[in-house]
Amino acid sequence: MSDRLPPLTALRAFESAARHLSFAQAASELNVTPAALSFQIKSLEAHLGTPLFHRLNRAVSLTEAGKALAPGASEGFDRLHRAWASAKRSGTGRGLTITAGPAFTAKWLAPRLFAFASAHPEIELRFSATLRLMDFDHDDVDVAIRFGRGGNDGDVFSTPIIDEWVTPMMAPALADRVRRREDLRDLPLLHQDDIRFLRPPLDWPAWFRAAGLGGAPETGPRFSQADHAIDAAEAGGGVVLGRVSLAEKSLREGRLVAPFSLALRTDANYRFLCRTGAETKAPVKPFMDWLLSEVTSISALAEGRDFIDAADVAP
Repeated sequence: MSDRLPPLTALRAFESAARHLSFAQAASELNVTPAALSFQIKSLEAHLGTPLFHRLNRAVSLTEAGKALAPGASEGFDRLHRAWASAKRSGTGRGLTITAGPAFTAKWLAPRLFAFASAHPEIELRFSATLRLMDFDHDDVDVAIRFGRGGNDGDVFSTPIIDEWVTPMMAPALADRVRRREDLRDLPLLHQDDIRFLRPPLDWPAWFRAAGLGGAPETGPRFSQADHAIDAAEAGGGVVLGRVSLAEKSLREGRLVAPFSLALRTDANYRFLCRTGAETKAPVKPFMDWLLSEVTSISALAEGRDFIDAADVAP
């Protein structure tokens, strides 16, 4: 038996089949025919001089040799994948892949990016609007912008960028019908399910308690994405308990107004995440510097607000 390593394609076929314990699923993952995958595994077994799988009627299982090889094969391909991704990122220094939630991407990030792109034409921007948790070692992502409570971001660079608060917001025509807080009971309230995970809650019942209005009406349309609720409010469809991070542009351009000074504050925030060390290097650093500069405009909207912490009115 030779000590020379077998072909990489044969090892890749084995790693996939060992992970799935299925030749068919491995063939599908690698985009080859089952016959081609089986040939690669048989060639690997011939190279090793012993079987790696027990072939059963409708399944396969690992032999002792297969069990010995599988963990190292998986780890090896995982490290190779990370090394390849790292080489791609450092090879040109031009590409920057950013992921943020769909609502933040649509309402805050996308409308401003032309300014960053104009100032940095050398950087190729790519975006992934998703709430999925990212793994910088496995996902082809350079920067993640995430909302929630910090402290559990793992071994990455993390810095807060926006402190979130909410207050009733509505279209100007609808605001003409509002003179007192109590008037909200006569208007459609728009509910947002995307932040129901927050504890204490940041919702209409919490704001009504803070305002001394008792229980909040439970009726009204519900939206799974905050940007859709904001769009509905802009169209005059109701009053949204608007998140300042997402409604800033609408407030500044007059499509929404926030007639009441009372606002609810949460300890959840938006954070900028990247690989440790990347925050000091291009292309991440210029993007982070631009982002931190842009978010300062949100602080002006807090002037004149009467803030109550959501924790202080929790049920």
